[in-house]
Order: sequence, then structure tokens, then C-alpha cells
Amino acid sequence: MQWQNLQCCTHGVCPCLTPDTLPYSIRVLFESSVRNCDGFLVKEADAMNILDWKTKQSHVEVPFCPARVVLQDFTGIPAMVDFAAMREAVRNAGGDPVKVNPACPTDLTVDHSLQIDFSKCAIQNAPNPGGGEQKPLARLSPLKPPLRKPPPCRGQSGGQSGCRGSCGAGEAGRSSGAFSAQIENTPILCPFHLRPVPEPETVLKNQEMEFGRNRERLQFFKWSSKVFENISIIPPETGMAHQVNLEYLSRVVFDVKDLLHPDSVVGTDSHTTMVNGLGILGWGVGGIEAEAVMLGMPLSLPLPHVVGCELTGTANPLATSIDIVLSVTKHLRQADVAGKFVEFFGSGVSQLSVADRTTIANMCPEYGAILSFFPVDNVTLKHLKHAGFDKAKLEVTEAYLKTVKLFRSDESSSREPEYSQVVQVSLDSIIPYVSGPKRSQDRVAVNNMKSDFQACLNEKSGVKGFQVAAEKQNDTVPVQYEGNEYKLSHGCVVIAAVISCTNNCNPSVMLAAGLLAKKAVEAGLAVKPYIRTSLSPGSGMVTHYLSSSGVLPYLSKLGFEVVGYGCSTCVGNTAPLPEAIRNAIKQGEIIACGVLSGTKNFEGRLCDCVRANYLASPPLVVAYAIAGTVRIDFDSEPLGTGFNGKSIYLRDIWPTRQELHTVEEECVISSMFRELKEKMEKGNKRWNLLEAPESTLFPWDLKSTYIRCPSFFDKLVTAAPAAVENAHVLLFLGDSVTTDHISPAGSIARSSAAAKYLSSKGLTPREFNSYGARRGNDAVMTRGTFANIKLLNKFIGKPAPKTVHFPSGQTLDVFEAAELYQKEGIPVIILAGKKYGLGSSRDWAAKGPFLLGVKAVLAESYEKVHRSQLIGIGIAPLQFRPGENPTTLGLTGREQFSIMFPPDLSPRMTLDVKTSTGKVFSVIALFENSMEITLYKNGGSLNFVARRFL
Repeated sequence: MQWQNLQCCTHGVCPCLTPDTLPYSIRVLFESSVRNCDGFLVKEADAMNILDWKTKQSHVEVPFCPARVVLQDFTGIPAMVDFAAMREAVRNAGGDPVKVNPACPTDLTVDHSLQIDFSKCAIQNAPNPGGGEQKPLARLSPLKPPLRKPPPCRGQSGGQSGCRGSCGAGEAGRSSGAFSAQIENTPILCPFHLRPVPEPETVLKNQEMEFGRNRERLQFFKWSSKVFENISIIPPETGMAHQVNLEYLSRVVFDVKDLLHPDSVVGTDSHTTMVNGLGILGWGVGGIEAEAVMLGMPLSLPLPHVVGCELTGTANPLATSIDIVLSVTKHLRQADVAGKFVEFFGSGVSQLSVADRTTIANMCPEYGAILSFFPVDNVTLKHLKHAGFDKAKLEVTEAYLKTVKLFRSDESSSREPEYSQVVQVSLDSIIPYVSGPKRSQDRVAVNNMKSDFQACLNEKSGVKGFQVAAEKQNDTVPVQYEGNEYKLSHGCVVIAAVISCTNNCNPSVMLAAGLLAKKAVEAGLAVKPYIRTSLSPGSGMVTHYLSSSGVLPYLSKLGFEVVGYGCSTCVGNTAPLPEAIRNAIKQGEIIACGVLSGTKNFEGRLCDCVRANYLASPPLVVAYAIAGTVRIDFDSEPLGTGFNGKSIYLRDIWPTRQELHTVEEECVISSMFRELKEKMEKGNKRWNLLEAPESTLFPWDLKSTYIRCPSFFDKLVTAAPAAVENAHVLLFLGDSVTTDHISPAGSIARSSAAAKYLSSKGLTPREFNSYGARRGNDAVMTRGTFANIKLLNKFIGKPAPKTVHFPSGQTLDVFEAAELYQKEGIPVIILAGKKYGLGSSRDWAAKGPFLLGVKAVLAESYEKVHRSQLIGIGIAPLQFRPGENPTTLGLTGREQFSIMFPPDLSPRMTLDVKTSTGKVFSVIALFENSMEITLYKNGGSLNFVARRFL
């Protein structure tokens, strides 16, 4: 294919004419608006507004049509269930259900959220679906120093059996009991003979539990992959959504029937932003927005401010990508980039590898930016070559991006874009940091860690302090564990996790952890057996390069054994601490610590008895695990005692940059990317053997507690929404009601309405699973709406998922009250304060209230994404006028409310609300544009698109 024969645009306004002063990220928005201009969803005026970004930024809303959508498992299930239900509705209305397919290319990654039932330390408190006796996995005994030359395996010359690895060639490998069936996705190699070894039993057991627990959902995914066009299902045991997106799905430039256009993506995961490190514009959205894009509708966003982040200099050799990330995070958080695009430029950008860039881009939700964009440059092209792009593809990519001015040049003559503001970061000033003990923005220099933790003990309880009395700060609590006595004290490390979301895209930091582990084992250091250690890579690629570099067995020897692929420790999915350790922590009121290489470290997030949590680079996670405490000065205090009683310091085992560079060059090579891509496409044995129907319509199982046909399309043929008349208030809420208050994603409480429903289906509490896992069942999710035990309803006066059903005067579960109102034909509304819908985007936070019969929400203010989600499902977001709220208006919430919607409803129109007491007040209809009004009048985006299929 010749570049000259390809097109770069289809409309009169050509992206090739983009001004040089326009930020690169805005150029991508401009290209999309030109290519998708249809005069209805995307208008010519929208393209001109983007072109005039300098004066129009933040003043206008513009549409954006991403090139593709990425779904993870929890949000993928409700999205695909909605498509299956839409097919059913179209068929029932006389249409052709085969026409119902995603309009935008969509990739759904089945692996994302991983529940750790088994860990290296022990297999305890875990379900045992197979029956029989469960025995804990004992921690392997420390390795002896490896021989200078690899001894031959049994059966080779001399018949020796001296292998210290786990390839099964030596007795040590056969007797450990920690390995079983052959790994499928990526081989783990014995470091002494480079022979494939079996997969750790923990991986197999966790994968077996996940497959058994979620079999019904997996069968539905398999059916979806067979019958829907324009969707690709990435099978289980492959990797997490954002990691697979980076390694496997990214195109950089799309080539569709000889029409070239930039790759761009929205995903239902906050870490979607990782792809911006590859020069691919992308960010995380809620499930309803993702479904709208899948249905061919554009996203609407305010034309954003773009903050230019100028990087200069070269980073300290000891500073890892995490140190750079946290430093950049601090600067950008102080610069107030919330709700803005960030774009990187300057001489320092070329000093960062693509892995470094993706690590920085991945953290942008932590400093509030929508995305952090690194335009494609020569560093990117070199990475793409290693990632498997052939010469022709690279030539087309480079030529196209340069032609449409989306390629960043290092030449001094090239003109930098103009930005809304510029933040300067000197890489020379960056030193190793950790972050904590409660918030990711609280950075602590590693050389100040000991004194800072001491200060935290002294400080009053708050964002950093624990307020421990001076006389108790050096208390120790003896504890017996596995036949030995240990002493726990403030600062003791009990959780150490090298986990999936931030670091695995960067080989250098993961290899640094592995090389440090190798040197530690060779020096005779070990990790205390009670520390919950785990290694949860984001994909098989990470396992592959840790294995092929020979460091994986050393990580395993220290307890960092691969437990599976997916979000685990930093979302609270860690295995329980040993009972003796938990009791000792509680008995001595010990400030125990967790150290993890993730992005979230809120107090109690990892475990309810672990109050101090630090984010650190992978090698530092391993170092703190070996030390067993965060109260250590690495410069003057040893990590421990090695062979022959020698004190071993961190500097003795810290890998040099030259060592890292050598191993990275030898192990992270293009063949690895190609091999893993092939293996992802082939799937795995469990997935390939899984049976699923192939019918056009999904055969709903009425007994299923995971997959149900939702009722969103029951009124597909209705016209504009009717007036809300004599509505009761279902809930009277205060300020900062989060999406987690509205639709919790965690475990299902035994006393909840959802638990009652599942119990009626014959399930035991052990089988309830979580709300997140049951997002494909509207009966569970509707009952789970407002089921958070921390929900504060003013009708009740204390935290509880309860409300008052006013016709009867009964205090009931929210679902039970809503069900009664619907049976009586009485509409309901919600009264709320400021920032309603705060927190992470969650589609069921809008779908759930809709199915409860909520017609409108009256609040003082809204979180922007949640407001749009309410409209997308058909609920009217109404806002009290400035200075007014239920209190100033004298509302008790016990009144009945009537709201009229005129036929000529317009954006931000003022509407009158009448109460049963005779009071009349005005509210603002928070529709920002005509498209939102069209969606609302059609009952939301799902119904709007379903009608188009008819």
C-alpha cells in the first residue's frame, strides 16, 4: 500500500491546515470533528469552534467521536446486556434485531478485577468448590547461594540433580509443592537451565476460582463475541483492560478502507489514560457514556484548557519512573489542572521512554486532569518498531502524522504550541520518593521516611497523623507465627504488593524489583513469613520478561509470587492477614503498614487493620518487605543480616542503571510483543472449550442471578416524557452524595434487599459475590441502589439504607419503598444538596434510580459526569437557583411535587415546581445543549438509538 494513495480527510476543512500553535491534543479533537461532521450530531460550527480554541476554550461544548471503545469486565457486562436487551426490544417492535450492533469498534477485556482467594503465604479462608481437604501452601525455605555455573539437570551428563530452580530437574524443584499445571500464556523459565517450569499453584487456583465464580458471565461474553459485529472479546487470563489496551489494541493510526485517521479511545476504567503515553488521545468515561459511543453518538465535552508541562534535564540515576510520576503529580496538582488536558513538551520529554510516559499518563486521574498527552515522536516510533509494527506500517504512520501535524519534533527550529498555561518540571531535581501514609499527594523523600513516620505518630489524627502517645510509640507486641516468635511495632510492614496498574507497563521498574530480589536472595536476605506479599502483573507480557530475565523465581522466593492478572491489593482484594497478626495489631493498637506499587493508598483501603499505606516503586516495595518496617534509614541502617552474619544495606543490592539497561535490552524485545499478541488471539484452553449459544437473541435464563434482561426498553414506543405530577420524595439527601452511596460496588450485605432476593433464589451468603460482579442482573442492582450503609437520609436521621414510604408511614429499605410507590402509580423524586453524584463514574448510579421510578433529581449542584449520565438514562437533573436550597425554601420533603416540562424545552430553562402545600419555586433544567434535550425527550440514549434501529 502506498501512502500517496491514502486519504487523510473527507471534508472541505482539512486537518492538514491545522495551525502550528494549536496544542496536539486539540488537533486530534479537530480532526475528529472534520471527519465525523454530519450536520446533526457534529456540525461545521463545532469544527470551527475547535479551530478557534485559543478564544473558545472552556466557553463552548464540542462533540468528540473516539475511534474506539475499551470496556473492562464490570462495565462490559451491563453494556452488552443492554445490547442484548435492545435486540429483544427491536424484535418485539417489529424491527430486525441483527441490525443492533456497536457502531464504534469496541474491545471488551474479560480480565480486569481479580479477587485474591489464594496467596503465597497460605491458602486460607478461601472457597473450596471442589470439596475435600484444603491445605495451606507453606512458604518455601530460603535458597542457598546459586552455583557459579548451572549444574546439569537430572538425566543429563552425570545424572546430577543440583538445580536450585523449579524446573523439576532437581529435588528442590520437585518437592516444593508450589507449582502444578503447565503455564499457558507465557512460559516461566528456570533461571539456571532456562527450561520451562510449571505455573505457580496460586495462579491456577485463583484462575480456577475466578472461572468457576463467573462462568455464567463468561458464557454471556462468549455469546456476545459470536453474534455481535464490531466487537472483540479479549478472553480471560490475558490481562487487564488498560494493560491490554496499551500492549495489544493500540493502533496509533487507524487505516479503514484506505482512510487514515488518528487512534483515540474512551474506556470504562480510569487507567485508560495510560495510552496517552503512546500519543493516543484517550480517557475514562462511565458506562452510559461508553454505551452511547458504542451506539455511534459523540461525547460532549467543554472545549478544554490545555496545560503545557515543560520537562527539562535528565532524571537522577536512582530515580525510577514512580519518582518521576510522583514529582510530576505534585507539580500538576499544585498547578490546579483538574478538568483540563495536560500536554508534555520540552527537551526532557525525549529523555523519557514510552514506558515512562505511559506511567506518567496513567497517574493523571490522581492529579485531576482529564488526560496527560505525549505527542508521537521518534521515541514513540522506536517503541512501535519493538512492539511489532512492520516497516510499511511505521512509514505510513510517520508520514501521516507529519502531514496532519500530529508529530512532535525535537528540532530546535520547530515551534511549540501555545497553551492555556505552562508548568515547568526539572527532571534533575527529582529524587526517590514514596507517597503516604494516607494520600497519594503526600510525598516523602525516602531518606526522610523514618523521621516522617515518627512525625505521623506524633501528629493529631488527620490526613497524615495517627496521634500515638509518646510513651507508646516504641511498644512492641510479641506474636507466635508458624512456630516462631516475632515482634510487631509501629511501622511494621504486613502487606507488600507489587501490583498491576501503574508499573507493569514500564519494564525498568519491574526488572529493578526482580534484580533487587535476586541480589537479596543471593546475599541471604529473606522476608518474614507473616507479611502478605504478592505480585499481580497486568498482563502475561510482564510475567514473560520477568521470567525470561531470570528474576521471577527470586521474587517468588521472597514471597512475591504471581497471584493472577488484575486489580487486586489496591482495590482491597488482598487475602486476609493471618489471624494471629490481626489480633496482635488490634491488641497493641499498632500502626501497621502496607507498601504497594499502585495508585491508591487511602486509610483502611488495603485492610481494615492496616492504617498506614505507602505507594512506592516496585524495588522499594521489595526493599521495605525485606526490612519488615518503614522506620528505617536506608543510608545508615541495614536491611538485614545475610550469610555469615554480614549486614546488608540497600546500596549493596540496588541494581545500577547499566544493569537494568542491559537486562531490558536482552529481555524486552520485539519478539516478545509478537508472541504475546499471537497468544492473546488464540485464547486459552478454558475459554476455547467454554460452550455458548449462537442464536441472534440471547436465550435468557429466568433462573439466572447474574444475567437478566433489563426493563430499560419496556416503553420503547413512548414519545416525549410526561409531566411529573404529585411525586413523593424517595430520599432527602445532603451534600457530597457519591456514586458509591447511590450504587455500591462492593460486597452484598446480608440484611440488604439484594441479599433477600439472592437468598430467595437459593443462594447462600458465601455465593452472593459482589454488586460489581452482578451488574448484569438489574434485579440485584436495583435492589442495591442506595443500599450503602453510610447513606444519610434526612428522613431517617442516621446512616442507613432506609427511607419512609409516606402513604403508609412505614420505614423500609429504599428498594421496598420504591417498589410500593411504583405499584401505587406514584412517581418519585430525590432532593439533594451540593455535589450530587460525586466520585467515580458508575452507570448503575443512574440506571438504578431510573428503575426505582425516579423521574427527577433536585439538587444544589451536580458532578458533571453524573449529571450527563442521568440525562442519558432519562432522569431530569434539576438545580435549585443560586442561594436557594430545600432549607431556604422551607421544604420538609414530605410534600408532593409537580413539575411541568414544556414542549419547547431549551438548555438551562427555568421551570416551576409546585408542592402540595401550595408553595411554588423555580429550578434550572440542567440540559447543556439541544442533543441532551433530544436524548431526554426520547427516554435516554438507549431508547433514542433503539428507535433509530426501527
